[in-house]
Order: sequence, then C-alpha cells, then structure tokens
Amino acid sequence: MRAIVYCRVSTDKEAQETSLQRQEIELLELAKKNHFDVIKVIKEQASGYDLDRDGIIELLSLISDKQASAVLIQDETRLGRGNAKIALLHCILKEGVKLYSISHNGELQLSDSDSMVLKIVGMVEEYQRKLHNVKIKRGMNRAINNGYKPQNNLKNQGKNAGREKISAPIEEIIRLRNNGLTFSEITATLKGFGFSISKATVHRRYQEYMDEKEERAK
Repeated sequence: MRAIVYCRVSTDKEAQETSLQRQEIELLELAKKNHFDVIKVIKEQASGYDLDRDGIIELLSLISDKQASAVLIQDETRLGRGNAKIALLHCILKEGVKLYSISHNGELQLSDSDSMVLKIVGMVEEYQRKLHNVKIKRGMNRAINNGYKPQNNLKNQGKNAGREKISAPIEEIIRLRNNGLTFSEITATLKGFGFSISKATVHRRYQEYMDEKEERAK
C-alpha cells in the first residue's frame, strides 16, 4: 500500500523541530511495520487552525490524484485543530484513504463526537451534490429539448466500434472535478447527460489531461 507520512508542529522553536524529527522517525517505523511504501514525507511548521498550509495542500493534492491510499500521522491533531481538523478528516476519508496513527499504533480510531460530526457533514455534502447534479441534469435536459444531441460527442460507436476510445467531454470532467465531485459522481452525472462512459474512463481521461497539462508546463 502506498502511503504518505505527514508531520506537523505549531512553531519553529528548537524543541518543536526536535518533535518534528521524532514524528518522522516514528511514522517511518509505523510504515515499515505495516509494510507500506512511503512515497512522500511531508513536514511543516504551522498552526493547526490554519488550512492555508503548503504541506496540507500538497497532501490533499496527492490524495486527489490517487497517489496514495494511506496517510500516517502522530494523531489527528497533527492534521489540524478545531473545525480545520474536521474539514481535513472529511476531505481525506471521503477519498477512501485510510489514516494510521502512532497514538493508535495502527489505523486511526475516531472519537464518537468526531464520527458524528463527520457523518452529519457527509450527509449535508451528499445532498448539496445531489442538488448540484439536479441543476446540471435540468440544464442538459433543456439543451436536449432545444436540439442538443449528446450522442454526437461519442465517436466510433456502432458496428465497427471495437475498443475505440469514447470521446469523453473533458471540459465537463475538469469542471465537475474542480467543483469537488468524485470520479463516481462525475460518471453518474455524465450518464445523466447521455454519455455511455465508465468511471475508469473518466479517471483515465482526467489523468491524461493532467499529464498533458504538466508536460506543456515544462
């Protein structure tokens, strides 16, 4: 399993720098114990109440790009404090990523209060996304009623189609991804548009776009 080690201290005092080094050593030991392949060690000195942190943004970016399926931390307060902690736990767990901590000597066990809050947040977000998808679908239905034909965007469909690629609407995939939808939700939305497309194809088209974008930036 590919994993990311995340270490944080709140200040740049010498004592805290020592704590940062200790966290890294202990977390690498935890990774070794669980046979994880550590792809990145992120260390930063910043307040846990602040979401605007280079390290945490990098962590979320790697997770969003499906680079790792586990994150190792000393305890949940290393991710953040207060509402920031809840927000970050939600962002990580909704991607299907597992959290492992030194404090639990294994997979992180959330407190009852944190679990309840995350459940409520998840329910609210689910209904927000459903409303968002309803708006998109209504807009597409209006377009179809006005003559738009989504099937015209599907290339090489028919008797000789074979395993030719589906011409997925990459602009729509990017826009929905930027709006925070998961690949499963994007797939469901596109199917509502009339596109016969799988989650794997959506993810592959998105990754191809990101790779091309990175290549152009070089």
